[in-house]
Amino acid sequence: MMNILAIFAHPDDETMLCGGTLALLAGAGMAVQYVCATRGEGGETGEPAVCTREEIAQIRSQELACAVDALGGASLQFLEYVDPLIGPNDDLFAFKADATILAQQVVDIVAQKQVEAILTHGSNGEYGHPGHLLLHNAVVKAARKLEDEAVSLYTVQAQFDDHPKPRIANKDDRAHLVLDISPVLAQKTQAALCHRTQHALFVRRTSKRLGYPVSVPDIIMKCESLHRQLPAYSGGNDRLFKILEKTGTVIG
Repeated sequence: MMNILAIFAHPDDETMLCGGTLALLAGAGMAVQYVCATRGEGGETGEPAVCTREEIAQIRSQELACAVDALGGASLQFLEYVDPLIGPNDDLFAFKADATILAQQVVDIVAQKQVEAILTHGSNGEYGHPGHLLLHNAVVKAARKLEDEAVSLYTVQAQFDDHPKPRIANKDDRAHLVLDISPVLAQKTQAALCHRTQHALFVRRTSKRLGYPVSVPDIIMKCESLHRQLPAYSGGNDRLFKILEKTGTVIG
């Protein structure tokens, strides 16, 4: 068994960015340990509202626990940073954290859980989310401290030709793995359905583009991509890469 750390900024990032990959790893017998920096306090409450603003942290924590269970996760931990409210013009903000302290928290978690590989946000924060960028930079800093421990770092939503959702592709992270996650699409969809407060957000952009309402299952991506950031890619010679190759779902 291999311990894998999936660390993201907000509830739902894990599912929408790489839920299929995480489900594939769990299905292959790997222990996926989930860590979320915040409880998503600044996010939407749903349309119609699933809860009040005062209840959002508790509800989104429960939604994440539901999603982790659907994806076959081994554990869930929150770092207890506070997600800022979205601004009046849909401005996004990073949670307040000392980058050095945050990086050390990641190092400590890796040691405690005997982690061999980390999955996290890409170097462009997907769509430039400041919270994603803050966490990405802290995890990279942690991974550099862990170089002697043979811990590999992968980032999600890496760029590749014909990416189904270019808006969230990290343009500076070339994909080293592109995965067909069809075998676990039902699990990923179920995990997305757990995040009830975010359903309106999930479908809003696609519904507007198409000119008619779509459902959450309609917008679930059937392929996902990874970029190996550390150590530098040299033909996929680490254990995580080999495990994903053995799933038979690698398409690029």
